[in-house]
Amino acid sequence: MRITSKSNYALKLLVDIAEHRESGFVPLADIAERQSISKKYLEQIVPMLIKGGLLRANRGNRGGYMLDVSPDKCSIGDILRATEGCVLSFTIDPDDVFQFVWKDVQRDVEKCVDRITLQDIIQNKNGCYDYCI
Repeated sequence: MRITSKSNYALKLLVDIAEHRESGFVPLADIAERQSISKKYLEQIVPMLIKGGLLRANRGNRGGYMLDVSPDKCSIGDILRATEGCVLSFTIDPDDVFQFVWKDVQRDVEKCVDRITLQDIIQNKNGCYDYCI
């Protein structure tokens, strides 16, 4: 399993928005500056997150982005699916005697990333959360 920079930056973007949600719509330039990520790169990620139902956009002078779901309802799995199309992808040969192993690995990875939410990440970041797999 390899987490791409696209997914990693999407996660950072959504955590930042979740942490600043009381401010309303958060400008992309502010997120880019706080996270030290190119605004242009974030502009490429945002449409995937909107299409995935995770973000809402507001144009204009007070424009920016806001979560379209509660931080405790947005999982790492949701983010990976929105940016990568799936959580874990590999080709399984139907004749492979280890096919059952790879299917179990895929199922367990999906369970894990579907359990961890943006809220869990924020709490862990603030030292208020112990997560055990």
